[in-house]
Amino acid sequence: MLLVCAIIGTVQRLAEKHMYFNKQAIFSDETKQFVFPYDPSPGDMVTFRLRATANTNVDVYLHFCDAAGTVCKMELAETSPVFDIYTTSTTCPQDAVRYFYSVVYNGQIFYYNKRGLWENLVEHYNFRLVPGLTTPDWAKGAVMYQIYVDRFYNGDPTNDVIGHEYAYNGITAKALSWQKEITVGDYCNFYGGDLRGIIDKMEYLQQLGVEVIYLNPIFVSPSSHKYDAQDYDFVDPHFGVIIEDDGDILRFERIDNKHATRYKTRTTSRANLEASNKLLAEFIEKAHTHGMKVILDGVFNHCGNYHKWMDAAGFYASNESATGAYHSKDSPFHDYFLWDGGEWPANDKYSGWWGNPNHPKLNFESSQKLFANVIEIGKKWVSPPYNADGWRLDVAADLGSSPEMNHRFWQAFHKAVKGANPNAIILAEHYGDPSHWLNGREWDTIMNYDAFMEPITWFLTGVNKHSEESRPYLKNDAQAFENAMRHHMSYLNVHALQTAMNQLSNHDHSRFMTRTSGNIGRWHTVGALAASVDINKNIMMEAIVFQMTWPGAPTIYYGDEAGLVGWTDPDNRRTFPWGREDEVLTALHKTLTTLRKCFPVLRHGSVEFLHNDYGFISYGRWDSAQKIIVAINNRDKQMEAIVPVWKVEVVDECLTGLVITGGNNFHEPKQCYPINGGELKLTMPAYSSIILGG
Repeated sequence: MLLVCAIIGTVQRLAEKHMYFNKQAIFSDETKQFVFPYDPSPGDMVTFRLRATANTNVDVYLHFCDAAGTVCKMELAETSPVFDIYTTSTTCPQDAVRYFYSVVYNGQIFYYNKRGLWENLVEHYNFRLVPGLTTPDWAKGAVMYQIYVDRFYNGDPTNDVIGHEYAYNGITAKALSWQKEITVGDYCNFYGGDLRGIIDKMEYLQQLGVEVIYLNPIFVSPSSHKYDAQDYDFVDPHFGVIIEDDGDILRFERIDNKHATRYKTRTTSRANLEASNKLLAEFIEKAHTHGMKVILDGVFNHCGNYHKWMDAAGFYASNESATGAYHSKDSPFHDYFLWDGGEWPANDKYSGWWGNPNHPKLNFESSQKLFANVIEIGKKWVSPPYNADGWRLDVAADLGSSPEMNHRFWQAFHKAVKGANPNAIILAEHYGDPSHWLNGREWDTIMNYDAFMEPITWFLTGVNKHSEESRPYLKNDAQAFENAMRHHMSYLNVHALQTAMNQLSNHDHSRFMTRTSGNIGRWHTVGALAASVDINKNIMMEAIVFQMTWPGAPTIYYGDEAGLVGWTDPDNRRTFPWGREDEVLTALHKTLTTLRKCFPVLRHGSVEFLHNDYGFISYGRWDSAQKIIVAINNRDKQMEAIVPVWKVEVVDECLTGLVITGGNNFHEPKQCYPINGGELKLTMPAYSSIILGG
């Protein structure tokens, strides 16, 4: 009885504390907590909710930015000692619409949108309602794992590239041992990783908590990165299966690919190609049986100059394939490319992406056949017998030569892919405002550089995601961090946000572990060893905690969980350090992926910043059933903080300590952290983080 009275007394004090108009209590978002249904179809009745301080005499309105300027008065629907909930219901329109709320108190008008509550309305931050927009449920908050195939694990040495097997961009292919450091011409260096290797490590991925495997390109290509496709219709046998293996490699001074007959056999033999495709089907089926989805990498803005449509190396000249556009103006593929004069044969006057001759840009404007061909490729790999679960689209906004063609293509791609596999995800690489494509008819979501990788990198390390620029004033600037997150997140509707690929590292940026040093450099300027100098494992663990608790799909770049370092590419593409993993980081990843399964609120719950200070951020994830509180101290000394957890509707509960990082380790305290008057008092060591739940 005494405990009950104590709780009632504290609630009353908290309510009295906020009897005035408390701006920080106003909250709404696009999640299912505040918009129901949050994926409505045109004509559905949709209910909108906004939270305010209890017992405050306010008037609340919902405003649609439509032609009629529709305004809906919201009514008080629920009340508690601390909060009131205002609601209104209206019919879902046919087209996408922006909206915001207004709150009137004592004759003063305040506006609420993704920016928060302000006296002036900034329309950029208005909410979005996109009728008919859905994204796959499996992708919402899914733990993804990116694999750069050549560097993950060698499961079949018989398909390894052979030294001097062929030439590409003026150098010959190199076969390197697994422990060998990155060297010059990395695009033509091969370590032997393959699909069989990933199959062999499937149990490892499952134990790590991986739910989605994202593969960098796997189709036939002369490079190790394979962003320069040679044939979209087949998996590269160097990643797959080599059955026919006759022919010669380049010897002595012969670097003309007319002598590279073994490479030609390996990459054009029907037996090899079909066996490699069959292995991909086996790989995806095995992933599915282990509870994992598979996303492929689609590079459709450009292909490679060795592609059978161009065939600059002549590997398809004597095959049954049609003559490549490089060799004849009469080639059936001539209109697949953009030409600037020149003479045939061996015409190299074609347009390359960013001027790269090995990346000829595809000319969708001039060839409906090309358009249809690539659409079929997108459809093929998500259909039986392969059944991939979606696409990551390379430089997706660059495709085509005009915005009109770009949108036309992605609309057709979306229709074909979703028609073949309605549960597939379409995820685009993009920088800047993606909202023009996130309309339910083109992309589902994006790689989240602007609203994740870049801001958290600046805040925790003071350098950019390439480790090429230092801005010390941004390190530990919590307000700048929050402002950046709010701004860039405002471009994403809730469905895109919950499925966005949240990465700390990837194949295009330096390893986050290297960024923790705050040093800048590149592999070719300061060397590989410098990537390990001054690294701070505690900052890395802070970043991992943030990644695993923020809205979106936390995406681990292979080896981050093992402690890999590296400057921007090619140094970020080192081989996985099997047998030399950082056991603490690996264990932390396993603990946090398990935590995500126990707390589904981390997949779909609301998020709110709670208290920021120099080098300190705290935020909550919550819904009606679960609460998570996260705090990060990035200072080099201990600090105390009082966190207003009442903002996420934690009033007088005991939150359990779930994970604490710091001191180059982590632990799971499982102790009670009392909440007094809606406030949580924390003492945090230097470079530490904590997750609490209830």
